[in-house]
This record gives sequence, structure tokens and C-alpha cells, in this order.
Amino acid sequence: MIAAFSVAPMGHGDSVSGAVTEAVRVVRDSGLPYRLTSMFTEVEGDWDEVFDVIRRATEAAGSHGGRVSLVIKADIRPGWSGQLTEKVTRVTDGLDEDHA
Repeated sequence: MIAAFSVAPMGHGDSVSGAVTEAVRVVRDSGLPYRLTSMFTEVEGDWDEVFDVIRRATEAAGSHGGRVSLVIKADIRPGWSGQLTEKVTRVTDGLDEDHA
């Protein structure tokens, strides 16, 4: 599965970058494939691995305040792996064909 998630403490002022950095550190240290974007962190693995990482990342961000906002979107496709990059490659290859 691939899960895109966004986590941030609430009531923390204008910047949440410190809390988000701690959350992403949890993802990085998990060893699972991941990609960081400006609004979400995407992580790939099996259901239990991914949701454990999201839980721990949420707890890390939550250490900056008592309330946390968490948004999750998941693509659950049993038996598939490597899709964090392959899904993007299929689209960019299609775009490249437009210019061939």
C-alpha cells in the first residue's frame, strides 16, 4: 500500500516545521520507501508497517501540542510494491510519448 499523510500539531503558532521534521524523521528512520512533498509524506509498505509509521509520526508531531491534525489517503493494492515511483514513471512516460 501507499499512504499519503499530513500531520501537524494544532495551536502551535505560525510554523509547524519543527514538529513536521520530527514526524518525517520517524518515516525516514523506518526504512520504508517514502517521498516528501510540500503538503504530504507518502510511504509504501504493508498495512501494518505503514500504519505503525503513521501512528509514530503522529505521536512525534503531537509532542509539540495536545492536539494533532492528521489526514490520510491510501492506495491499497495487495501484491504490488515499488509503486511509489512506478506510478509516477508510467505517467511521465506517457507525457514523454506526447513529444516523441
